[in-house]
Amino acid sequence: MLSTTIVGLFAAFVIASFLAAPRRATVEGFYSGRTDGRAPGLWTLVLSQVTTWIFARSLMNSAILGYYYGMPGTLAYAAYYLSFLTGGYIVGHLRRSGAGSVQDWLGVRFGSTGRTTYNAVIALRLLSEVFANLLVVGMIFSAVMPEIESAGTISIVAVAALGLSYSAWGGLSAALRTDVVQMLGFLGIFGFALAFLLLDPNFSMGAVLTAEGVSGTRPGWILLAVALLQAFSYPAHDPVMMDRGFLADPKTTRSSFIHAFWLSTLCIIGFGLFGVQAAVLDRDADLLVAWRVMFPDWVFVALMVSLLVSALSTLDSAMSSAARLSVEELRLAPRSLNGGRIAMVVFMVLGGALTLWNNATLFDAVAVSGTASMFLTPVMVGVFVFRWDVPLWAYLVSFAAAIVGAVVYFLRAWPTLAQILPSAHKYEQLLWICVLVLVIGFAAVILGARVARKG
Repeated sequence: MLSTTIVGLFAAFVIASFLAAPRRATVEGFYSGRTDGRAPGLWTLVLSQVTTWIFARSLMNSAILGYYYGMPGTLAYAAYYLSFLTGGYIVGHLRRSGAGSVQDWLGVRFGSTGRTTYNAVIALRLLSEVFANLLVVGMIFSAVMPEIESAGTISIVAVAALGLSYSAWGGLSAALRTDVVQMLGFLGIFGFALAFLLLDPNFSMGAVLTAEGVSGTRPGWILLAVALLQAFSYPAHDPVMMDRGFLADPKTTRSSFIHAFWLSTLCIIGFGLFGVQAAVLDRDADLLVAWRVMFPDWVFVALMVSLLVSALSTLDSAMSSAARLSVEELRLAPRSLNGGRIAMVVFMVLGGALTLWNNATLFDAVAVSGTASMFLTPVMVGVFVFRWDVPLWAYLVSFAAAIVGAVVYFLRAWPTLAQILPSAHKYEQLLWICVLVLVIGFAAVILGARVARKG
């Protein structure tokens, strides 16, 4: 039975994750990821970065966008992985300035206001990570166990509890060690599935590259433009990536971002091919249903287990970042094991509760958080590239523009906003919002820098 095989293989990965977690938990390891005082090595960082960024939501987004919009849709999502290059650039500048985090850098320049606004955005980002990955888990088990009415809900609760259990034990040190195990397992299973797809007589690279998808390629090209606009600021608002930018020496860190870029991009494009191929062979079916029909049982099982493993990996990393945010940045709990564990429980419960919200559009979480993060683009470009002195009011104008833009896109169906927004596809609306956010942000930063220079 397929469902039994999927559950069995996933259970094996869960057991392996528990075995990989450190036997002894320390406060230093919980928050800094160090084991016996040693920083993580290059490939530990690379595999951890990749597995936390090619998480279940991203894999499904790549496949779904490929299914609907052909290769332009998959390439649009892959463009977000330029964030490893821009993220490495940002981390390099932060470290050279003496900052130990984005919050440190914003705090020096904009005081508590800079820290508070940024922390609010990344708290929402972490909640969206928990929500979206648990949502994919529910979608998978609902599809493979249709005979069980509440399979989706039960699986969400079970995976949330399992991910929380070993994350709460070892924190960041546990996340780093289990990421390696989970990523190697993912690469092995997914590699077999991808090889089958590429060697399948029904697969034609020419047909895939020219496929229109279910809904045509135009929205995919528009999303590619959106991704390129958001790619600079996107990594800066991702606490999982930023946290891993300060664990090792600068040379190791720089190399880890470069290797994570090409490896994750290949994985995302590879997974997207499954979505495009589904549209080529069966334009009328639900994506998961199409996969079930298209492939042998073992390939379908491999795809489902790949998604579940990536979801588990992202959850533990999101939990470690949630603990660091709550304890070290917001200081809502003491810097202790129990303080971090309480924060993890709160974020997991809140993120899980969001799955009850009736919205299965996975890309919306990316679009909203990506738009909200764009307040950092004008500020960081102004400081890092042009060495401008950006005043607090200009920072706040950029922040307000980005938050309003994110809210407008999120609530675009409201009648009042629908009258204001251009009558176009939702991704065209998103593109216009992103352009306007950047125009306002850069205008404020340029004006602020000129005023500061004259003053």
